[in-house]
Amino acid sequence: MAGVVISSTTDEHARRVRFIRGFWINELKESNMAGREQECKQTDADKGIVIPDDWPGYPLDLFSFPEHYSEDLECVYIPHGVIMDRTERLARNIMDDLGDHDIVVLCVLKGGYQFCADLVDCIKVLCRNSNKTLPMRVDFIRLKSYLNDQSTQVLHIEGAENLSALSGKNVLIVEAIVDTGKTMKTLLDHVEAFRPKMIKVAGLLVKQVPSGTGYLPDYVGFEIPNRFVVGYALDYNEYFRDLNHICVISDRGKQKYKI
Repeated sequence: MAGVVISSTTDEHARRVRFIRGFWINELKESNMAGREQECKQTDADKGIVIPDDWPGYPLDLFSFPEHYSEDLECVYIPHGVIMDRTERLARNIMDDLGDHDIVVLCVLKGGYQFCADLVDCIKVLCRNSNKTLPMRVDFIRLKSYLNDQSTQVLHIEGAENLSALSGKNVLIVEAIVDTGKTMKTLLDHVEAFRPKMIKVAGLLVKQVPSGTGYLPDYVGFEIPNRFVVGYALDYNEYFRDLNHICVISDRGKQKYKI
């Protein structure tokens, strides 16, 4: 992709870039300061980095992404590098809370596979460079409740028959996105029926939706406005999983991949 030149005539573009830089610097500073606190109770820090409703996202021409999606995205909402930095912080929080306990990481497919893989990798690095250790085994469950960009009333759970192994175990559920919270509450009820010793939930994204239950995972990456996002394994009818950044899908993209 060719380099981007911002001329004097692109004042709006430059204004957005300045706004973006200032926003992330302030948010990440606050997140890092909160992360130094010793207690891990449900505080404002545990709600993650809160992205406001007027967040414009990054212009697409500042980033590299698959050319076949060039007309299907509105903006880059959360760049891959920021996702990775925040994931590392969550891994540290999990180590502080759960270190020296055996856990079963329950990855929610399909959207959660990339976040889960990166989170587990970060925890493994910490285990190699810390006095604490966190023995892990990883299991998988698949949920499906979306058609196009709408959540349906029907929740399909695949892999539920294998959850008897969770009995008496410390379980960390890893999910990419929580919107209304209803799907996660249904999953929690299902997992609790197998009598695990403890359940914690890590969610990369929590969406602010009017119909939400107010549920917050124990570990939150970002709290985002009610916009349909794709990328970093989040899909729209199975497309966009090959996109590294989290982006907002355009109306054209929705129509193009609608079923």
